[in-house]
Amino acid sequence: MEDEEDPQCGKPDFVLLDHVTMEDFMENLKLRFEKGRIYTYIGEVLVSVNPYQELPLYGPEAIARYQGRELYERPPHLYAVANAAYRAMKRRSRDTCIVISGESGAGKTEASKHIMQYIAAVTNPSRRAEVERVKDVLLKSTCVLEAFGNARTNRNHNSSRFGKYMDINFDFKGDPVGGHIHSYLLEKSRVLKQHVGERNFHAFYQVLRGCEDSELQKLHLQRNPALYSFTRQGAGLSASDSEERCHHQAVVEAMHVIGFSAEEVGSVHRILAAILHLGNIEFVETEEGHLAVAEDQLVDHMAELTATPRELVLRCLLARTVASGGREVIEKGHTAAEASYARDACAKAVYQRLFEWVVNRINSVMEARGRDPRKDGKDTVIGVLDIYGFEVFPVNSFEQFCINYCNEKLQQLFIQLILKQEQEEYEREGIAWQTVEYFNNATIVDLVERPHRGILAVLDEACSTAGTITDRIFLQTLDTHHRHHPHYTSRQLCPTDKTMEFGRDFRIKHYAGDVTRTGCPILCPEPVQGCTWADCGPELSSHQGTRQGCGSQCYRINDPGVPGHNCSP
Repeated sequence: MEDEEDPQCGKPDFVLLDHVTMEDFMENLKLRFEKGRIYTYIGEVLVSVNPYQELPLYGPEAIARYQGRELYERPPHLYAVANAAYRAMKRRSRDTCIVISGESGAGKTEASKHIMQYIAAVTNPSRRAEVERVKDVLLKSTCVLEAFGNARTNRNHNSSRFGKYMDINFDFKGDPVGGHIHSYLLEKSRVLKQHVGERNFHAFYQVLRGCEDSELQKLHLQRNPALYSFTRQGAGLSASDSEERCHHQAVVEAMHVIGFSAEEVGSVHRILAAILHLGNIEFVETEEGHLAVAEDQLVDHMAELTATPRELVLRCLLARTVASGGREVIEKGHTAAEASYARDACAKAVYQRLFEWVVNRINSVMEARGRDPRKDGKDTVIGVLDIYGFEVFPVNSFEQFCINYCNEKLQQLFIQLILKQEQEEYEREGIAWQTVEYFNNATIVDLVERPHRGILAVLDEACSTAGTITDRIFLQTLDTHHRHHPHYTSRQLCPTDKTMEFGRDFRIKHYAGDVTRTGCPILCPEPVQGCTWADCGPELSSHQGTRQGCGSQCYRINDPGVPGHNCSP
């Protein structure tokens, strides 16, 4: 790594550009990338370009070069930002925060790991045991959270499928004494279905490929992920057995370092196995007209792995409890479609609770212990926000809608802090400068969150209204409220745009690109029977099979050939 910037590598700070145009910006970014410079400043903001390869930019020697230096003393680097946040926190005794933003696959998760490694490396010179324990938990927690919250996508082989904000508490000497992890919006639908070319969460494949034969036998599992409904889609995309085994061992070792007992690790594996067995359960109708499980052995496995009586497992799968108007509680049997829906909902709920338990278990070990501000002084905090990246998929579900909304809010924060406040400060100090025009995405945020008229408000109203509410009615309401909005459109409002379907799709023009959303993944309260293939448009009119739908709109079940849907012909 060079200690000085070569003029031939372009401008290390975009503020130094002679002409601030998009063409000059991109040309400087390209020049630096070709010279191996993946980092460039915009003032105190660091722009990073993912090289998708290992570069010799990190490690103890690089940390030593940036430790204790001012931001611009060395070439742009992630360590310089981490060092600036750490020094500002120590110098001013004020909380600081590092926000990592970018589209999916930009390298945000790797950036957060390097920030943690830097903080761990520059703290605790006196080698206090408690501080070392906290540092070990901070570093090892990343490995565990990646196993349960990350997955392979088409853009990234280790994509975070949840949002994470980590608080690191420091004492008056600047040593970490604790921390807390907040998780947001786990993509639990990934348990059931994945886009073509993507996998389920890493943890499932690591258990199947990494456990010893004796443990797999106790879990009633086989090594082949293709044998299980929830991992079949990504079975052919799995890493080699040896690689998955190494990942599994690293996660188990990290859990032990954090403080998970052997029994707790075993319980986690049993829950993962129970979810896999649950996904393979199918329902059939008996000659008497009752619903039954096609393979009883799977119910036995579920009961054993979850330590639940077999009768309770069976009742949960085949019936639901309903409270009548007279406060009488009755048990109503499921139809095959209702049982399948309940099975999938149960799988998602169990995995989400497992993930939240893992996060809470890490927090219980990592939290600051026995801190008394009167005796120990006031703790300060560095926050690291690693949130979802902006996503555009062939089929964009409600989860992508929420993810992109979060990114709109982050973009609004950047605009507020970097552009609006800076220009207001120039005006207050009477500095001569040229006004920089920028796009304010407040109008897009308002489109989503505005009370009574925003997309979320309309969706809430549709879901709480009595009677049958279909995607078509939901879409018509949006069209009525936003027909003149510059960032909203649908086929009804733009009949010539054949990339959208009538009565099904709408499009939001985000700051990072246009995203078309299909009505059905947004609003699907209960599955109903009776749709025909033609209801979903001409592209599926030649398909045959059983289907479920949402009101007047349909969605496909288990069709591996259709990206974004959990369908089978």
